[in-house]
Amino acid sequence: MKPILLLFFFLVINQLNAQDQPLKIGVAGLNHGHVGWVFAADKRPDIEIVGIAEPNRELAARYMKQHGLSMDLVFDTLEEMLEKTKPEAVTGFGTTYAHLEIVQKCAPKGIHVMVEKPLAVSLEHALEMKALAEKHNIHLLTNYETTWYASNEKAYQILHSGQIGEARKIVVRDGHRGPKKIGVGPEFLEWLTDPQLNGAGALMDFGCYGANLSTWLMQGERPISVTAVTQQLNPEDNPKVEDEATIILTYPTSQTIIEASWNWPIGRKDMEIYGLTGAVIADNGRQLRLRIAEGYDGFSEEKFDLEPRKSPFDDPFTMLMAVVRGKVELGRFDLSGLENNMLVMEILQAAKESAEIRETVYLDPAKKIQFKSVE
Repeated sequence: MKPILLLFFFLVINQLNAQDQPLKIGVAGLNHGHVGWVFAADKRPDIEIVGIAEPNRELAARYMKQHGLSMDLVFDTLEEMLEKTKPEAVTGFGTTYAHLEIVQKCAPKGIHVMVEKPLAVSLEHALEMKALAEKHNIHLLTNYETTWYASNEKAYQILHSGQIGEARKIVVRDGHRGPKKIGVGPEFLEWLTDPQLNGAGALMDFGCYGANLSTWLMQGERPISVTAVTQQLNPEDNPKVEDEATIILTYPTSQTIIEASWNWPIGRKDMEIYGLTGAVIADNGRQLRLRIAEGYDGFSEEKFDLEPRKSPFDDPFTMLMAVVRGKVELGRFDLSGLENNMLVMEILQAAKESAEIRETVYLDPAKKIQFKSVE
C-alpha cells in the first residue's frame, strides 16, 4: 500500500503545482485591434505567452519591440507554434475567418481556444468548430468586452429578480464612427471591412454584441424570427460592406432591437431593458439606472456607480485560466460559452439573409442546434 499511497501523494502535489503555474498561451495572429489585451495580460504572473503565430514579420517585430518581447516567440505558422511551444490554450487575434483554422489545428491536440467576438465568420464555420470542440473535449470561448461590464451583470440580476417584471423589450446599441474614422491600424482595417474575412461589416462587428446579450438575458430562448435592415451610409470608407444595421428579434413574449453602427458620432456600448413595471438602463460598463414606473409617465430612479466585477469575471484571460484549470464551469448560456455563441451565429446568419432578401426570416424550431454534454 505504501508505494500506491506515495504515488497518489505525488500526483496530488503535481496537480496542485500545475494549478499554480501560469497559463501558457499561444497567440494566433496579430492583426486584430484587440491584441494589446493579451500583451498586457502577459505582464501578469498568472499568464505567459509561449508562442505567437504571425507570418507578417514586420507587424510582429513592431509588437515585439513595443512590448519588450523577443522575436524568438514568433513563428510563421500556427502548426509550428503549437508543435514547438505546446500551449495550454490559444487566443485568436487574427481575422474572424481564421477562427475555424485555429480550432481545426488546436482541437485535435487538446488545446483550448478563445477567440475574439464573434465566434465565427458564418454559421457553417461555427458548426464545424462546435463539432471539433465537442469531439476533442476542448473549451471554445468567445470574448466580448461587454462580458466584463458590471452594469450588464447588475441588469441581469435586476431583471431576473422580478424587480421590473417580465422583459417586454430589450434594446442594445453598439458601435462608433467607423474603423477608418477612429484610426484602427491598417492591418486591422484591411480585413474588418472585407465581407469574406469579417463575414459582413457593422452587422457582424457590432450586431454580435446584442445577439450575445439578448441570448443571455433571455436565458437561451431562441427567437421566433429575425428581421434586419442594413445600409451603406459611408461608401467612401466602407466600399465593400454595410456600415449600418438594425436587427429585430421576436420572442413569444418580448422583442429585442439591436442597433449596430459604424456611424455613431460618439462610441457606445449600452443597453436598455423594459419590463412590465420598470426599466433598467446600462449606460456604460460601470453606470446603471433603475426606473420604477409611477402613473402614466412618471418614475422613481435609482442610480448605480458600480465597482468592477470580481475575479475571474473581470477579465478574459483570468476567466480563460479559470475555465481551463477547472475552477469555473460556464453555465449553458453564459456570455463566453459555446451554446450562447452558436445561437448568436444563427441570429447573425438569419440577419444577413433577411437584409439580403428584404424579408423576415423565421427560425425553424426543428433545426435547433443540439449539444452533447462535455465532461
